[in-house]
Amino acid sequence: MTDFTKLSEDELMGLLRQDRLNAFREIYARHWKRLYSDAYKRLKSKELAEEIVQEVFTNLWIKRSQLQINTTVGGYLHTAITHRIIDQFRKETIRTKYQEAFKILHSEVDNSTENEIMLKELTYTIENEVSQLPDKCRSVYELSRKEHKSNKEIALQLSISEKTVENHLTNALKRLRHGLSHYLVIVVALLLR
Repeated sequence: MTDFTKLSEDELMGLLRQDRLNAFREIYARHWKRLYSDAYKRLKSKELAEEIVQEVFTNLWIKRSQLQINTTVGGYLHTAITHRIIDQFRKETIRTKYQEAFKILHSEVDNSTENEIMLKELTYTIENEVSQLPDKCRSVYELSRKEHKSNKEIALQLSISEKTVENHLTNALKRLRHGLSHYLVIVVALLLR
């Protein structure tokens, strides 16, 4: 019986490519704590750090047969964690900007008839644009933007991959941007008041 704790990382990767679960467990045991610690230091959230580390290890297992690691396994995993953290910050920044713009828009709108009509028209147009999205795309968009679910949660709920969720959101946002482009002037005017 092989003692996986005594194997080098290259040997473990070779066994991992042969679908040896014990090799994966050993890689996990060697690197989980440090990766979690790195993620937690940057994110300051236990749940997010755990989720990101689990995603990286899940991805390692799924792509085990085609992975080409040019550094050490630890270096590869650390880089993967860094990219996931950057993605998380990017998503959070976009969400925060969206929420701030939404708050400004709603706090600046007074009760004048003109502004109320414009706001109702914009809301109607957004709802209309969303209703014209393909079913799956609309479901993903609404789960993300109305129910504030993560891509992972949406993927699990709809039984699709996270990449498919990202593609649906990208397509939905492109279509909404295109459909709402004529309202840009109105929004800018309201924000500059």
